[in-house]
Amino acid sequence: MKNSDDFKNNLGKLRFFIGDVRDSDRVNMAFREGYDYVVHTAALKHIDIAEYNPFEVVKTNILGTYNIINAAIQYKVKKIIALSTDKAVSPKNLYGATKLVLEKIVNAANNYTDTKKISFSVVRYGNVMGSRGSVVPFFLKRKKTGKLPLTNLKSTRFSIETENAVDFVIKSLNLMQGGEVFVPKMKSYRLIDLARSISTKAKIIETGLRPGEKLHECLVLEDELINTFEFNNFFVVAPSSQYNDWNIKNFTKKNNIKTKFKKPKKEYNSFSNKSFLNKSELKKLIKKFEI
Repeated sequence: MKNSDDFKNNLGKLRFFIGDVRDSDRVNMAFREGYDYVVHTAALKHIDIAEYNPFEVVKTNILGTYNIINAAIQYKVKKIIALSTDKAVSPKNLYGATKLVLEKIVNAANNYTDTKKISFSVVRYGNVMGSRGSVVPFFLKRKKTGKLPLTNLKSTRFSIETENAVDFVIKSLNLMQGGEVFVPKMKSYRLIDLARSISTKAKIIETGLRPGEKLHECLVLEDELINTFEFNNFFVVAPSSQYNDWNIKNFTKKNNIKTKFKKPKKEYNSFSNKSFLNKSELKKLIKKFEI
């Protein structure tokens, strides 16, 4: 599959299993069917819930990932790509810490296998616009009250929609050699602009950052720049393991990438991003989620 349209066209060929990623027997049973590619998205992701139920989040986000890795190796899957988050970058909360561990163990799995036959990589992006529990549906729900709570008036976020996220995952699945972290280039937005685009009349109430919440999203940390390559529409954080023979020349050659890459000089975050959504663009996005 090349994009989300291909995915939709192939929905009739999919089979669905009920199970828990924590249950290694159930995971193994699903993998026995014989698959070439796996996208690992299972996670407990709500920060507040994670802080209050840490061991449950560890079981799903870390031990569940371990089960996926073992099953992939045992049943000879060709490629595994796992979804991570901006919160894995210099984590301030348990959820982010578990996603950082996920990144480490997924990419380290390349050390345990014949990488010519199976490869593991990671995609890292922020919250999906309009997804369950995200800020747009929350603001739309609170709009009727005449009050919009905002944790900090200076907060910024990256913007990515579901179809763009799916397309990027599929693109990364096609590009991956094993051990990379793929990061899409996105526009940023100010949460205060989002709130005002939803309602110009509602009163903005600053509530203060929640425990573990970041003021801005960061997707490529300054310490990662030494291993990071920037292309037109995405970044690749290359593996730093001494056991991985990944190099940029092989990556571009194998993928027939003709566009030039460069080494970024500063971290990639939602605050210093070059491209921001204006209020007109935000209003167009919001209309997609209005009922």
